[in-house]
Amino acid sequence: MEQKTFKHPYGFPLELGGELSDVQLAYSTLGQLNADGNNVVWICHALTGNANPTEWWDGLVGEGKFFNPDDHFIVCANVLGSSYGSTNALTVNTKTGVPYFQDFPNVTTRDVVNAFDLLREELGINRIQVCIGGSLGGQQAVEWAISQPYLIEKLILIATNAFHSPWGIAFNESQRMAIQADSTWRDRQPNAGIEGMKVARSIALLSYRNYDTYNFTQARDSIDQTEDFRASSYQIYQGNKLAARFNAFSYWSLSKMMDSHNVGRNRGSVISALQKIQSKTLVIGIHSDILFPPAEQQFLSKHIQNADYQEIDSLYGHDGFLIEYRQLRQILRGWFERQL
Repeated sequence: MEQKTFKHPYGFPLELGGELSDVQLAYSTLGQLNADGNNVVWICHALTGNANPTEWWDGLVGEGKFFNPDDHFIVCANVLGSSYGSTNALTVNTKTGVPYFQDFPNVTTRDVVNAFDLLREELGINRIQVCIGGSLGGQQAVEWAISQPYLIEKLILIATNAFHSPWGIAFNESQRMAIQADSTWRDRQPNAGIEGMKVARSIALLSYRNYDTYNFTQARDSIDQTEDFRASSYQIYQGNKLAARFNAFSYWSLSKMMDSHNVGRNRGSVISALQKIQSKTLVIGIHSDILFPPAEQQFLSKHIQNADYQEIDSLYGHDGFLIEYRQLRQILRGWFERQL
């Protein structure tokens, strides 16, 4: 997928106050919009994802895959605040001439959806056949389906929720505390807080996986072992791996975005907001997910009309939505066939 850039040259007001100027979104498309304009698949990415789902969801997206560009016009946009080409803390603030750094404003899921909608109009899309997302991506998808109830025909929400839980917020705050503990975090330079972000990622992995995952994948090498454990080296590896492709500013911004997610805000209640959705909806949970437990997806399916609920059996906890392609394809295929 070729990455492109959409630029909005006007002020972009933010839900929590203030505005961004000269907003841009990095995005990718695959396939062609058909004459009827009814083959759009819009994919919303998770926390550290990018605008190319063929990289991080290659079991579902691409030539010969479930979402095939021969049949679909596939769109994925990088969210505001992320480090993969959209406006973020390292972007130069046109009002000051220097990057935002720590002054980058809080951006919410609703802001992201409003930006997506500008891109949708630019691409000439009047109807989205399928909008799908997991985790933070699912939060975007459900928000979009509420804000524009008749835009999305089929809505697929995976390992996500209607509002972020105190449990999830606590995990995110612990990660931000790790970033704050890095003495460089206050520096106005691109690598500020990067060592702290490595620790944050290590904390996050504990919520993405679970006890059984580590017992299976990071078992001791022998009963006599007293150091150099696989579990230890794995945590270090994951921190270094993220640091090579991300930055602490984006990590901070997107974790804050996740915390503020609540579809009921200024809509009376969460339930009344969910009841606005007109899309045919499939909600998928993961039985071993401790970060977004299945009860959160069951809540979604209970209060969204025309919603079906399915559950994945996975060893990998929350990360199962990025791993369990066979089960996902089976669930999606069966659900789509029932919609005919």
